[in-house]
Parts: sequence; C-alpha cells; structure tokens
Amino acid sequence: MNNLLNFFVKHSAWFIFAIYVILSLVLLFKDNPYQQSVYLTSANSVSAAVYKAFSNVTSYFHLRDINESLQERNASLEMELIELRNQMTDLSLNSPDSLHQPALKQYTFVMAQVIGNSIAQPNNYITINRGYRDGVKPEMGVIDQNGVVGIVNVVGPHAARVISLLNPHIRLSCKLRDTGFFGSMVWDGKDPRYAVLEELPKHLTYHKGDTVVTSGYSAVFPEGIIVGTVEGLARGMSDSFVSLRIKLTTNFSQLSSVRIITNSMKEQVDALRRAEQGIDTLANIQTRPELKPEIVDVIPQSTEDKHKKRPQEPLQEPVQPSQPSQPLQQPEPEATEQP
Repeated sequence: MNNLLNFFVKHSAWFIFAIYVILSLVLLFKDNPYQQSVYLTSANSVSAAVYKAFSNVTSYFHLRDINESLQERNASLEMELIELRNQMTDLSLNSPDSLHQPALKQYTFVMAQVIGNSIAQPNNYITINRGYRDGVKPEMGVIDQNGVVGIVNVVGPHAARVISLLNPHIRLSCKLRDTGFFGSMVWDGKDPRYAVLEELPKHLTYHKGDTVVTSGYSAVFPEGIIVGTVEGLARGMSDSFVSLRIKLTTNFSQLSSVRIITNSMKEQVDALRRAEQGIDTLANIQTRPELKPEIVDVIPQSTEDKHKKRPQEPLQEPVQPSQPSQPLQQPEPEATEQP
C-alpha cells in the first residue's frame, strides 16, 4: 500500500496534467458544434475499426457453424432441384397425378465432418464424427456438395466408417441422365479421380461430358444425385455390353463436410424386397421340380435315409409270406433251362 501511495505522490504531476486535459476536452467538445462533429466522426471511425477487428475474430471461430448451415441449405436446395427435375419428367410423360406425390420428402440429412480418409489404398474407407446416437445407421448413403461419397458400413456411438466410392467392394447403380441407360459404377483401383460405369448396352449412344447420376433403384440414394461425367470408353468391352470411363465430381482428397442420407421408408422397401425374393424362390421351386422342398431336404440325408428305409420295408408288410419266396423260385427254372 505504501508503494502505491509513493507511486501516486511521485507521479502526481502527470496525473494532475491528465485530469486537466480531460476536463478541457470535455468543455471543448460539449458546447462547440464543430468540435463535437469532429469528435463524433473520429470516434465513429475508431469504433468501426475496433468492431470490424472484433467481428473478424469472432467470425473466424464460427466458420464451422456457418459452413454446416450452408451445407444444410445446399442439401435442401439440391433435393428441391431433383424433385423439380422429376416433376418436369412427369409432365413430359403426361402423368400429372405423380405431381401430388413428392417422392423425395422421405429423405433427410445428418451433417458430419470427415475425421479420417484414404484414397491411395486398394480398399479405401472414410471416418466421420457421427454415430448411431446421431441417427446414423449402416447402409445409409453419404454425399457432399459435389456428389456421391460412399455408404455407411460400421457405426459406433459417436463415429462411423464409410465405404468410399474408391473401393472395389461397392457397386453403385447409376444412369446417364439424358438417355436413361443404367449400369453399375465401380472403381477400378487406379486413379482416384475416375471410375468405370459397366454393364451398359452396346448400342448406347453417348457424348463426352454427359452427366451420370444415381438411378434410384435402391433405398440408399435417391434418384438424380450427380456422380460424375463421361470421359470416354473404358477398356474391357464385351460383345453385349460396353463400359464408360467416368470422371468423378467428388474430390476425395479434399473431403471435409459430408451429409448422411436418411430414408424414412428404407425399412418398408427392404421388407418388400425380402418378400419379393421369397416369392421368386417359390416360383423357381414350382417351375423347377428338382428344387422342390421334399427333394432338397432329402438330398443331404440320402445316405442315412436309405439305411433307415431298407430295414423298414419288410416290417411294413410282414403279412405277405409269398414275397420272399418269389425271388427264390425264379432262379431255379433258369438253372434248368441252361443245359
């Protein structure tokens, strides 16, 4: 305390000078309009500079939140664009009833950040910071602002692993947006910028730069999500099919924010497909008698059933004594006729 008092006493002249300067400035700017306007202008410029610097600092720390909100808005706009395209197609096909049944209302999005990614491995995977507590489940599609990224494979509480499109184990059903020809998209394991669209009809007419989108034949991705553009013919053509080299629109080396697609009708679609598979199995069994259930069940146990049925045959008909005597009487005349 004594040191503080000594400091004020030692520098009292400066403190008195500062007080007089402040009082003089207050008296100067209080009653003089010109000096007051100059003061306000200078103060506004200084405060504007301070506020701008503060805004730059705070906005830098809120870039992630701003990016996520923009991604969500972009996702909703993309789905609206796809829906409008489908409605235009329905109008061209003269089916106005489908306009009142928007098929994309069943899809929603979960925003996620990429925390792990590989593009140089034979089988590439992506790790995201969302799990089943955030509504993420296996077999959900993943996209970004440029196109398709992959499909969710393994899900944890707060993280999930995604099978990247740069993985030969994933085959994506795609089609050419202009012509409607569809095939299977698969990565050939060479360049992370390109993939191959296989199983296309050989009479296909295409042009370089044609857009490739998802076909919508699965419950993972809705129809119309962009995947890439046609670059040219790929190697490995067969007599009946042709393969196209596709340049992917997604830059897998710069993935940061992605969107997981949730389909509210996926369970119903999967149930219908399982029912269809069961109906197809029954139809195959009826048309192919070698696949009947009783024959199929007997085939793996044929050796055991034979041993079980042989001793049971004489026990089922014990009253007929003539059956064992007939095979003994037949060889006797044959032996007499030979000489």
